Amino acid sequence: MSTEPEPAHEDTAAAVDAGPETPGATSGPAPGAAGAADEDGAGASDGTARTASSPAADADPGSLGREADGEDGESSGEASGDSSGETPGGQPESAGAEGDAAPAQVSEAEAELAAQRLERERIARRKAEKQGPIEAGGKLSGTAADLLAAVRAVESGEKPAATVFAEPAPAPRRAAPEPARPPRPVAAERVAGPVGPTPEAVQAVRRVLAEGGAPEALAPQAAALLGEGAEDALRANPWRLLRVGGVRPEQADGFARALLGAACGPDDERRGRAVTVWLLEQAALAGHTALELPLLTAALAERGVPDPDAAVQSALAEGEALAFQDALEEPGARPASAPGGSGTAAGPGGADAAEEEEDEERPVRVLIGLERFALAEESLADGLARLVNSTPKQDGSAADWERAADAARGAAADLVRAVAGHGLVLHTGGEASLAEPAALLRAARALGLRAWAAAPGVLGRDRFSALAGGAPSAPGTPDPGGSPAPEGSDSAGPAPAVTVAGLLAGTEGPGRDADGALDLDLLVVLDAPHLDVEAGALLVESLPDGARLVLAGDPSVLWSVGPGRVFADLLAARICPQVASRLPDPGPLGELVSGIGIGELGQVEAPGKEVVIVPVRDAGEAVHRTVQLVADSVPRAIGVPAEDTQVITPGHGGAVGTRALNAALKQRLNPGPGRFGGFDPGDRVVHSPVPGRVLPGRVVTADADGLHLSCAGEDVVVPPELVERTVRHGWALTAHQAMGGRWPAVVVVLPGDAVRALSRPWIYTAFGRAARHLSVVQGVEQALPRAVAEVPAKPRTTRLPVLLAPQVPTD
Repeated sequence: MSTEPEPAHEDTAAAVDAGPETPGATSGPAPGAAGAADEDGAGASDGTARTASSPAADADPGSLGREADGEDGESSGEASGDSSGETPGGQPESAGAEGDAAPAQVSEAEAELAAQRLERERIARRKAEKQGPIEAGGKLSGTAADLLAAVRAVESGEKPAATVFAEPAPAPRRAAPEPARPPRPVAAERVAGPVGPTPEAVQAVRRVLAEGGAPEALAPQAAALLGEGAEDALRANPWRLLRVGGVRPEQADGFARALLGAACGPDDERRGRAVTVWLLEQAALAGHTALELPLLTAALAERGVPDPDAAVQSALAEGEALAFQDALEEPGARPASAPGGSGTAAGPGGADAAEEEEDEERPVRVLIGLERFALAEESLADGLARLVNSTPKQDGSAADWERAADAARGAAADLVRAVAGHGLVLHTGGEASLAEPAALLRAARALGLRAWAAAPGVLGRDRFSALAGGAPSAPGTPDPGGSPAPEGSDSAGPAPAVTVAGLLAGTEGPGRDADGALDLDLLVVLDAPHLDVEAGALLVESLPDGARLVLAGDPSVLWSVGPGRVFADLLAARICPQVASRLPDPGPLGELVSGIGIGELGQVEAPGKEVVIVPVRDAGEAVHRTVQLVADSVPRAIGVPAEDTQVITPGHGGAVGTRALNAALKQRLNPGPGRFGGFDPGDRVVHSPVPGRVLPGRVVTADADGLHLSCAGEDVVVPPELVERTVRHGWALTAHQAMGGRWPAVVVVLPGDAVRALSRPWIYTAFGRAARHLSVVQGVEQALPRAVAEVPAKPRTTRLPVLLAPQVPTD
């Protein structure tokens, strides 16, 4: 990188005052390699044991589950030590509440979790109604064939799980799913959420943990995860401790040896089954909804499981995992599958000879996944197909829609026309393109549609509300689209933006109709790349018949913390209209970030000191310079106060992670004894009431009820027992935590040991959070332009394209 080195202890304001020193490679970086897209991974936060690299992307299956205290897939700010930030595969559904706004004494977090449970139960009922697996692909041989035959026998009920693998038998093919739509879940606010384990249950688990030499601090989490009888469950199978976030196989082995003594061995079936599930959960943290069978068995072997195939079979037989056989897409051809879906571990069954012969020639892959994500992905595919294949509700004539499009400009007009005749539309673009969904919402509301915007997080919601000139929707806000507004009137502005979680829980937005569907006609989901398969499934299944859905976002940013790549899969599937914005992001920052998006880190002219590089030699200097920038240099030279400056770094741990930076920034900006669990009034924090949710805020006070925060305009009280796990300081965030947000000034810190964490999506996301000024404190030198040019997102293994292919036509 072309920069001028500075003295180690010189005031960093000199770097800012020096002017337009900008990222630029001394050797021109080549355009980035094209390839499958995924960010560094997604999953647990704060050092939770997780996949250090995507198993589907690397030839190192042993990378599954390697501990990484970086940001790779952290779940947006869980605040405990290395056991925090629990993942979609194993989080207790008793996390704290987001404020006190939910009706009937049900918090938003509890209502959201209740809604998710209802939806998963509905999906499971629909799954159970199907007679058997649908064939999708060809035949297998050897171990894979035996494995799938075993699965079919168990699923069909022909053989008991204990004996089926000794005598596999194929199951009959099931009929195609009925076209009738299943009943929707009832409104979430009507159902009380979980209250967590009782003190007696926690104490019983604490005794077992102490007996096995495990940290007693894991007791609340273990009791919540394992439910009633958690103590007996751990005694019967000590390896179930792996369900607790942050626990690794070697730690569970030590716990098992202490409890079982000589009866404990590496060939124990319970161990093989638990490690299998753990590896699948680690894959989910990296963004995969399933794992290919060879990768899974190789990872099991590396974890010391003597018979990986038997371990997978045991997990399948016990219903702790599902197997799928998907046809691979051949060049020039769509993925092959039977009518009605692609699917679960299937054999030829009743297929005729011609189909069997054709299937034998089709390449297939066998996938193993957790039921939770498999059913969510199937439900998402069904819901998206319903939107694509249905006729949208006709509000206004074609001439009305055309007049609305004519009143818009550029791609906004194209977006209005696309939404007029389609149930599902994709919109892509950078920060400036948010004006186009805002124009769509104004046009739709002028036509009398009940139109709403929703973002995956509070940061995205508030950002859009500020741009669109509206206010975020508070809990209980009535639908402002209930009565049509005259076309062109000021009252036809966009509906207040809401969060996806608040929309689903019923604490924000229009609520639900008598049938349990969302009471709206048009939903625009912003920051759509951040949407995972579970949230996506809940959204599409909650939409009423005839509703329109627009997914809008920047395809170059990091993907969701949870598993799946919904937006990217839909863009690749080409099953619906796609409208690309032609609005470029303005100024030097827009030029810089746009270049990164195409794999080029070029030098830009920054006459107003919009971009400044601060080279550093070691971790200590990086921390020192970062504090200088936030507290002194940026306020003095740029005019942005410290409270409007956000620090972004690749990970939580290490000498320049969020922990170290937040400690240094607190000492400078709000020193205090930290008498309230390490916090003082005035501390800048982020609160994560449930995994994957980040609420920025400040500490107000603390008392016997807990830590009192002000988050996104709401008063939040975090109970004392949840403070350590759900609250962390927020002067410094990871890029995943910062997704959806935008600040006047951003300081991105890239110490020398951050090279492995860098990728084009990470850099694009981090740099793109700055609205007026970007400082880059960097010691990675040429690794920065190299990452932009050569390190695209890691691929994720998902099934959504295969599930969609037989249900909807392609463009």
